[in-house]
Amino acid sequence: MISVRSSAASFVAFVGLVVVVPSHPVAGQRPPAPATPVVRTAADVDPVEAEALRIARTAAPADAVPGPGDDPVAFLVDARMHGDVLAMERYRPGFRFWTHVFSRPDGEVVYGSAETGALLASFPSRGDWVRDGTWVNPALADVVGDRPMPRRLTDRRDLVAEVLEPVTGPVLHNPTRGDFVTPNLRLYGGFMEEWGRIYERFGVPAELGLAQAMIESGFSGEVKSEARAIGFCQWLPRNWRRLDGLTPQTIEVENQTTQAAYCAAYLTVLATKYGSFLPALSEHHAGSTNVGRTVINGGRMGGDDIRDRYLMGAQFAVDVRELSPRTFSDVVGTYGPRSYRYAEMIFGNTATVERVRTLHEQEPIHAMRVQRDVSLSEVVRATGLSEREVKRFNPALVRRVPRYATLYLPMQVDDLGRDVAFWHRPAPADFQEILLDFLHLGAPLEEWDSPAFESVLQGFRERFRATESEEGRVMDAVLGYVIQEIPLLHRQLAEYRSDPQIGALFERGMQLRATEAQRQLERR
Repeated sequence: MISVRSSAASFVAFVGLVVVVPSHPVAGQRPPAPATPVVRTAADVDPVEAEALRIARTAAPADAVPGPGDDPVAFLVDARMHGDVLAMERYRPGFRFWTHVFSRPDGEVVYGSAETGALLASFPSRGDWVRDGTWVNPALADVVGDRPMPRRLTDRRDLVAEVLEPVTGPVLHNPTRGDFVTPNLRLYGGFMEEWGRIYERFGVPAELGLAQAMIESGFSGEVKSEARAIGFCQWLPRNWRRLDGLTPQTIEVENQTTQAAYCAAYLTVLATKYGSFLPALSEHHAGSTNVGRTVINGGRMGGDDIRDRYLMGAQFAVDVRELSPRTFSDVVGTYGPRSYRYAEMIFGNTATVERVRTLHEQEPIHAMRVQRDVSLSEVVRATGLSEREVKRFNPALVRRVPRYATLYLPMQVDDLGRDVAFWHRPAPADFQEILLDFLHLGAPLEEWDSPAFESVLQGFRERFRATESEEGRVMDAVLGYVIQEIPLLHRQLAEYRSDPQIGALFERGMQLRATEAQRQLERR
């Protein structure tokens, strides 16, 4: 379970700022400097964090204008990513902490600064924390000292956070999850570059799309949640069946290379809707209604742009859920702690993905559209590959590749099907033009949620379909999927916006947050 806050001090840091710190009027901004700060040296900045900073600072500024030689789609996407990183640095400056969670083996609890994301310490999940803790800055060990530790791990985590925060400022802490990822890297670490090209074709930064795939699936195409959600973007089987019904080809849902295209297309639709990847990622995880409520509440709080509105509304949701979970369920829905951290974890692991790519020799992935059922034994004979190697490229393959599905191999074999590896070729000019038009839509959220907007999306479906390209067919199907969701979403959010009882509950929540923040400040 992730930690949304470590102690009362961090609650004040996030909520109390609204009440008493005029220079930081938005909940969730950087808290005041601690009374006794720990000075970071160059040795405290690890290579992963440094790479994250490099990626953030080389993206295009949000207000920049593309030059004559720039790819306009890539330029727009870079600018969007740049704006998102700046928003994360403003509201969640510790987001880079999450790279330590997913790049270290299981069996540890790691602590990091909520102000910088820098690693502070790690402890064994089982063992003596006083004796076996590892400190980036050894001076912090004296802060914890040899005090008795609670037996329950949750209590121990909270105690250490409570002791550290007066010295380090707010902290984040979480069990490590590296074992969720590492085994799959042995099989698929060499596919990162090809998968990244697929994400980029649809207007999603490679490192962002792959970070989501890592968080959701550990790069496994077959991993399933308790609800049976599958693979890179953890869609339920019924969602994949709907997409399959919207495409002329057969979708083999457990193949990551197939998943990447549809996950990317869906994320770019959501990012176009919001003008930001932050609420887009959150909607992917928490659902459109939950994120719609969150953004509406952020607007009620005075958020200027979509990033402000989403991040402020998210802070409001976790605060009131903690103060009185049942009272405010109609206001925040099921948006909870993991929803709050989801986009943060993904942005925090973009550097993890970059590091993984550089550590593995990259391999080509070719794609063939089969026109008949093709058995596994036939693929083995035609390629000279072992069954195991064929299945590494095609986790969905058991006995045969079904007609009109896609077969993935390290080489093109014309006898098995025509080449449909669109990521090996420049984007068709007409597809690129339509994608750019789509990314520039800029319609207000209220329009996106309106049934009248279906005709706009339907027009783009037809344009993408007319390109007769693989990319166009994917966008056609995904937009068809999104259109099916609009009527229910419109009804739910229209009622939410206009319901006076919801408005009154929201105001009550704001008052309760202010009262609690003031109470905790008085106790400090």
